[in-house]
Amino acid sequence: MIEYGKAAGESSERLGSGRGGGGGSVDLGGASDFVGDAVARISSMPPEQLLVIGIVILVGVVILRRA
Repeated sequence: MIEYGKAAGESSERLGSGRGGGGGSVDLGGASDFVGDAVARISSMPPEQLLVIGIVILVGVVILRRA
């Protein structure tokens, strides 16, 4: 963890230098966690619940196509 004084000093140095801080890597950890949690949740559902969810999605698509 960065202490407040050091982080504030580094950010002001970066802003004062005229260089941008871009070019960093994109963190996709949250997206992969989201997909993994969704797969785990769906795979743990009973077949009846999956059937109901499928019917609700199908009816929703039909209604949206008519709109």
